[in-house]
Amino acid sequence: MTSPIKSAEVLVVEGWLPDYAIQQALTEFKNGSYRLVITTGGSIEKGNYLSEYKNFAEVSAATFKKLGLESEKVVAVPTPVVIKDRSYASAAEFNRWLSDSNLNLQSINVFSLDVHTRRSWLLFKKLLTPNIKVGAIAAKTQDYDPDKWWDYSQGVRTIIDEGIAYIYARFLNWKA
Repeated sequence: MTSPIKSAEVLVVEGWLPDYAIQQALTEFKNGSYRLVITTGGSIEKGNYLSEYKNFAEVSAATFKKLGLESEKVVAVPTPVVIKDRSYASAAEFNRWLSDSNLNLQSINVFSLDVHTRRSWLLFKKLLTPNIKVGAIAAKTQDYDPDKWWDYSQGVRTIIDEGIAYIYARFLNWKA
């Protein structure tokens, strides 16, 4: 699902994305009219004792900087630890952070991976509209061919899992 807002001021990137998707987000940032990249994401569940970074927001922000993006153009907005509704929690934490900031945004684009993007877009829109227009950009997965997802076990698992999660977010999770 890709439906970007051409004039979006901020690119919100979900921090759990693989490195190749972060590179795609950097290309999007450079080609767009963005002022900032804001990374979101919860705690790292494996390896955090070995890393200076304790959450995906910080890891992806550091990755953007390592790839050459200026430090002043990257903001990490870590998500508090939650055991369910992680995507919702990231969108809610971004919304909280935004209300505490002095940014006066008209529009953002949410950058996520493949079919997960539809759910993230839904959640960000529910929390931010009508005050902020929300677009979505999906990074292309390298785990399977999206045009023939049914030929790959990872594709089938992803489509089924994300389909169920989208229905949950859309119809069963009333806070979203």
